[in-house]
Amino acid sequence: MNLFRLSVRNMTSRPLSTTLSLVLLTLGVGMIALLVQVDRHIQQQLQNNIGEIDMVVGAKGSPLQLILSAVYHIDKPTGNISLQEAQKLKRNRLVEAGIPLSYGDSHQGFRIVGTDQQYPELYKASVVKGALWQKPFEVTLGATVAMKLGLDLGDTFTGSHGLVDGGDSHGEHPFEVVGIFGYTNSVLDQLILTATESVWLVHHHEAEITGIADAAEEPTQEEHAHEHEDTGHVHAEGWEVPDEDQQITAMLVKFRGPMGMVQLPRLVNERTNMQAAVPAFEISRLFSLMAVGVDMLSAIARLIMMVAGLSVFISLYNALRDRQYEMALMRTYGATRWQLVQLVVQEGLLLTLTGSLLGLLFSRIGLWLVSGLMEANYHYAFGGWVWAAEEGWLLATALAIGLLASLLPAIRVFRINISKTLADA
Repeated sequence: MNLFRLSVRNMTSRPLSTTLSLVLLTLGVGMIALLVQVDRHIQQQLQNNIGEIDMVVGAKGSPLQLILSAVYHIDKPTGNISLQEAQKLKRNRLVEAGIPLSYGDSHQGFRIVGTDQQYPELYKASVVKGALWQKPFEVTLGATVAMKLGLDLGDTFTGSHGLVDGGDSHGEHPFEVVGIFGYTNSVLDQLILTATESVWLVHHHEAEITGIADAAEEPTQEEHAHEHEDTGHVHAEGWEVPDEDQQITAMLVKFRGPMGMVQLPRLVNERTNMQAAVPAFEISRLFSLMAVGVDMLSAIARLIMMVAGLSVFISLYNALRDRQYEMALMRTYGATRWQLVQLVVQEGLLLTLTGSLLGLLFSRIGLWLVSGLMEANYHYAFGGWVWAAEEGWLLATALAIGLLASLLPAIRVFRINISKTLADA
């Protein structure tokens, strides 16, 4: 007697109740597994992108917005800050490194970031083709940018104003690709890096047009300065701009030691017109805000799993009541009590195992869809679908629910009265 084949036939003989149990188990296990995977991938991405950044300095505004825009490049910047004032902070004895960032333009949705060559070192990036930029309007591409846009060494392109595709094009200043980074699994993969001067000089043509339009009225020195303050860019070729008018969007700061964390954020926030934000603190606060929704969804998924366990119990119990005569006949033909118990328990475990595996498959499909949405909106894609330890516990919990659901029917079949059952049939 093949108990496994008999268990499968018993399940398929009750298509409606079996399907209901499988659907509930799939939803419960799938939702929890999806939440575990999404949470793991998001935390991994956030940690990878922080790197060795201890503090971010930018314009006054929301600290979280500053972190999201300067570290993760998924939000708009809070404004510009004076390069001269940022360099004063960089020279502080508690600061080991200060990396300037200037952004505001993009190419087909990928951000063009003006910085120095310390920035790729934060993510231990290596150039796999070509070299790092050496002068304005040379760019080194992140791996994802090069792959998605099909750009290679020697190709040229123009940026557009704004951080999303569709802004006004700066066609007078094409960028040339001189290098391509390897994959770092960080935000660097989605960026176009160039010299800070590129971001400043790319608006020079706009200033020239403005100067021609205003030729009838000779602008005063104060009007020149006001224009520079509005744009936050340096204009070359005849435009003399004092150092205090040179601006950047943010600066990434690395401390020499723990004392920097204690003193510098308060110093910047209280004594300058800039804002200091600590990535670790802001991301922790972001996770605390997200935890409420995640916990609620997890509670709903656990409730669905409990309902699925109840559904398995009802299915097995009703099936046993309908098959009592069959069970009694099996006993008369030589089946032992424990074989009947094994049949019932095996059926419950097989049902929950099938539902759990379908749930894990459902979570992978959901993760693929979420990854596609993240990539479309933020150019972030989740990495490989690694098996998480929490999923092992989830599978064990689902099997335990199946075992408990089949326990009472198994006890009943163990105590079946053969003569009474056959007499009542």
